[in-house]
Amino acid sequence: MTPIASPPSLLTIEMIRSVIDALPVQGRVMLRLLLLQYFDVTDEDILYIVADQPDPRCVAGTKPTNSTPTKEAIKVVTDRRDQYRRQMRLKRERTWLQCDSLRRLAQLREAFAHRAHIILAERFSVSADRLDALRASARTVLPKPAILLLEKRWDAGDITEEDYQLQRLSIEFQTQLRMAEKYRKRLDLAERERQTAISTPLQDHEIGHVWGIPASSLAARKIKHLTQYLHNLQAALQSSTAATATAPLDLWKETFSVLAAQPIERSLATYDGLEKTESALIDKLTALVWGTLPEEHEVKFLTSLVLGASSNAVLSEITRNLFGLQQLTTILNDMDISPEAIDEELLTRTAAKPKPETGALADSAEPPPKELTEMQVQILSNFRGEDVAGRPSDKW
Repeated sequence: MTPIASPPSLLTIEMIRSVIDALPVQGRVMLRLLLLQYFDVTDEDILYIVADQPDPRCVAGTKPTNSTPTKEAIKVVTDRRDQYRRQMRLKRERTWLQCDSLRRLAQLREAFAHRAHIILAERFSVSADRLDALRASARTVLPKPAILLLEKRWDAGDITEEDYQLQRLSIEFQTQLRMAEKYRKRLDLAERERQTAISTPLQDHEIGHVWGIPASSLAARKIKHLTQYLHNLQAALQSSTAATATAPLDLWKETFSVLAAQPIERSLATYDGLEKTESALIDKLTALVWGTLPEEHEVKFLTSLVLGASSNAVLSEITRNLFGLQQLTTILNDMDISPEAIDEELLTRTAAKPKPETGALADSAEPPPKELTEMQVQILSNFRGEDVAGRPSDKW
């Protein structure tokens, strides 16, 4: 049964912006602060905030003689606005990059597993029952001991080159399946974090830090202007003439859903010392994308990318750096994911290492050490020294 698609909502970004702009100046400031990750608090708003702040001279009992905002007060409010705006927008960008990277990594691992399945079936004539058994046991298999045992058998000559690649490709098939499942689980967690990030307004204590007013006054203004915004938005929706659309039940939640659909503005991130050198970071990101990064290192590396720092980083930033995630997205964009490229990578990765020939071993053997001449023996004896009997000393 095909689910019935819900009719589109009437709410748009332009409608939200127009309703906010029509509010009184205090209401505009309050809504723009609440929606700081989507709207900018303008210089005019900052001047109003500075003028609206309680004057400490009045609290101390002294009557102020000059009500002109000072440059220091304007700078304080501007710095606080920039701090919270950067934090919220970086979190939105980070969670989006995280979800996008995990989604594409999961798709990439599934593509590798699909191509390995085709090669096993067509080139090595593996039966469907055997492939189903490999798929069923992919979650519990331990690839590292299996590969070590396979390489030991290859070095001992107990297995042919074709059988080696068959078994090695089977292990790789299971590894790609397991990694795809791990990425999908991580994607579910990251998606929940992203939904929380894009629907979270600026908190009351953060607004109070920017505005500089008491918590009681802030709470009263928030209730007043948020209620006014929702009423005006409801009135604007009711006056719309779209017969096929329905008004959302939760206008505040729908506001965040509509605003979150906007394109994300990419921040300018600089290298902060992750993995000690930028070339080492790029190499590790490339290995992560191609699936050659060892699993014991993959978890720690992904965590360091998400957090923006790790024990391998020599520098840090006040907020999380997105340089690693941005570079990961770039590598994923530039990667050749055609079936031919994936097949070539899988066959190269699972091929047996060539054994050195016997003649090559004889040629590459080190030449026998030359005997020391009488002069060289005398020089060594002088360095060692002699005991009382004239024999070389064994102290050295």
